[in-house]
Amino acid sequence: MSDEKKRAASLRIGDTVLGSRLIVGTGKYATFQVMREAIEASGADMVTVAVRRIKLDRPQEESLLDYLDRDRITLLPNTAGCYTAEEAVRTAALGREAGLSNLVKLEVIGDQRTLLPDTEALLHATRLLVKDGFVVLPYTNDDPIMAKKLQDAGAACVMPLAAPIGSGQGILNPLAIRFILEAVSVPVIVYAGVGTASDAAVAMELGAEGVLMNTAIAGAQDPVKMARAMRLAIEAGRLAYEAGRMSKQSYAGASSPTEGLVPPPAGQPEAGSSPQTMLKAEATGTACLRQAPAGGGIVAGLARTA
Repeated sequence: MSDEKKRAASLRIGDTVLGSRLIVGTGKYATFQVMREAIEASGADMVTVAVRRIKLDRPQEESLLDYLDRDRITLLPNTAGCYTAEEAVRTAALGREAGLSNLVKLEVIGDQRTLLPDTEALLHATRLLVKDGFVVLPYTNDDPIMAKKLQDAGAACVMPLAAPIGSGQGILNPLAIRFILEAVSVPVIVYAGVGTASDAAVAMELGAEGVLMNTAIAGAQDPVKMARAMRLAIEAGRLAYEAGRMSKQSYAGASSPTEGLVPPPAGQPEAGSSPQTMLKAEATGTACLRQAPAGGGIVAGLARTA
């Protein structure tokens, strides 16, 4: 693949360029080893890490970071579990001071039951973190107006939810995702609610630049196999988007050529005539099959019987 094609196929977030458009989480796996194998199978270049899950004060203890190839994988610290802008800003700062990254997947939760974002606090935290030099990737609702406000606040991308976090319901409002894609110029990465590979493909076919997921892989019966399925779905969906789907039609359109069909005898209706015409022909005993010349096969038609 040429350098130009590689750039076209890559995902750019701020100054970070990723070869894969799939970003995966590191939570909910049965073991760290399963997590590592799933990440490898996914082909992801970026993984999210909850700052609160890392034992920053006990570096000698086993950590999920021990199972990540830091030379290949870009870490994306997140502020999961934060319910105020101030709390999210402190958590992001803690991750950066620990040497994780100046990238941050910004989450400010507004409701504990649904885990939907508090968009007002999210916007405030985005402004504060951008001012402090962070590259902010905010988790938001599927509102194009809020997406535009986050972009204007300096967000490097927007991450609208497809459905509530961990619900696996798929993309509940594809029209809203389309509106967001039209409203902003920064990358749109669909996050939350993806349940299976077809959901990921749909997100990419809509035009999203990427998909972030965790539970869809970690919660599968075979996480490693599902990770590979997601990798293929992301690639297939992106290719389909770039190829451009056919236009939808109200009626059928034959894909086989109609040239070369044997015409009916003079005065007789042709094959493919209205159902009423064909039924009348059958009732009078004039419908039959006729042999096309020179090995042309059997062709449906109408012929006058003796």
